[in-house]
Amino acid sequence: MFVAHVGTDDERLTWPRVIGVIAGLIGVAIMVGSDALAGIGGELLAQLAILGAAVSYAVAGVYGRRFRRFGTTPTQTAAGQLAGSTLLLLPVALAWDQPWELPLPSMTIWLAVVSLALFSTALAYIIYFRVLANAGATNLMLVTFLVPISAGLLGVLILGEHLTGGQLIGMLLIGIGLAAIDGRPLTALIKSWGHRR
Repeated sequence: MFVAHVGTDDERLTWPRVIGVIAGLIGVAIMVGSDALAGIGGELLAQLAILGAAVSYAVAGVYGRRFRRFGTTPTQTAAGQLAGSTLLLLPVALAWDQPWELPLPSMTIWLAVVSLALFSTALAYIIYFRVLANAGATNLMLVTFLVPISAGLLGVLILGEHLTGGQLIGMLLIGIGLAAIDGRPLTALIKSWGHRR
């Protein structure tokens, strides 16, 4: 959201958005728990790399909006991005992994790799660029607030885990934060309240 404020003309910071980000971050912190802070500063280079990746993700969303100026479709943008990243990483993969020395993978591994390539990468990037073109960089990046919620719910559904009171409070704060950043629920509530008066 802060990168979009600096890098775009139409996605400006507002007080509801700032409050929403703070509420969402507090919600994520509550869900993750204080144990995650135990190793802070221990692996400083790795932690800075993670922060750099998060900033890069934000910059990519803002930069990716520029492709719509050229009239490219989300499918074309996704294809260009994946082709470009493949060309950049291919020499590194060949030098580092030396795949010709590895044993041939089984059919199950081939199917898993093809499924990941088609659905978790190609289709995911087509959806990514479509949402980016239609909803903007800020709304696209809000999905990162949903990661701890989906992880918690998948833990309950698949692993039989139980949600704690803190996790439920964290989910509620994330929901409030997303609603404040988006602004539509608050606008609808104000309009509804105005009609009742």
